[in-house]
Amino acid sequence: MTEAGLSAAEFKQRLETGESLHLLDVREADEFADFNLGGLNIPTGELPDRLGELQDWQSQEVVVVCYYGSLSDYASRYLNRRGFPKAKNVEGGLEAYLSL
Repeated sequence: MTEAGLSAAEFKQRLETGESLHLLDVREADEFADFNLGGLNIPTGELPDRLGELQDWQSQEVVVVCYYGSLSDYASRYLNRRGFPKAKNVEGGLEAYLSL
């Protein structure tokens, strides 16, 4: 695990052990509807306007995921700057997770 990220392998392990995660999926709604691992879906472009929906998670670890990991990296850094110091990107996204 890096400072701002969570490896796909660690993410998978945490899911498989049933750990309760504050999971934020930042893909578009149609992508989320096609395949998701649960959590809250707020597309990256909507994040500034919907930040209030995450206020209860502000002091918690927030695991941010997208398909390739680039949008979730951007979103996790955005959250870090907006007072969510424990927001972490799943490195490589769902693509890396699904390839394990």
